[in-house]
Amino acid sequence: MEKPEERLVEWLLDHKKTVAAAESCTGGMIASRIVSVPGASACFGEGLVTYSNEAKHRLLGVSRKTLRKYGAVSRETAGEMARGGRKAAGSDCCVAVTGIAGPDGGTKEKPVGLVYIGCSVKKRCIVEKHLFDGDREAVRRQAADRALELARECLHKGSKRMLETE
Repeated sequence: MEKPEERLVEWLLDHKKTVAAAESCTGGMIASRIVSVPGASACFGEGLVTYSNEAKHRLLGVSRKTLRKYGAVSRETAGEMARGGRKAAGSDCCVAVTGIAGPDGGTKEKPVGLVYIGCSVKKRCIVEKHLFDGDREAVRRQAADRALELARECLHKGSKRMLETE
């Protein structure tokens, strides 16, 4: 069975498109999985691990107001990460992940396993909210799996759920 990163890279190569990754809780897992696929260098130019709020702001352009008002783990932050990552990388698409992998850090409002995954293509962006089960590695793995699938879905057929953002 083909892995999500293999399907994504195959599609990108076939269509001469590029992808970037902006990661927080996955800590580079998405980028690592993409570059594990032969030929990925033709479609993947960069990945940014922006674990701190300062890095999200400085490298991806996530506004300090968004971080203060909604927090690092939010729909708004994931969208700004995806858009900022796409612009910074000059790529056709950027997938972004921010969440709480655990085992600590969760609250009633934002429990462990809460992950927002954003994907920006051209002037459109979608953000999905997920609540993944399992330990820290399981949450990170599930988030990376879904991020890779979402990037291919958004590039391949677009998404009627994607909103015009720019």
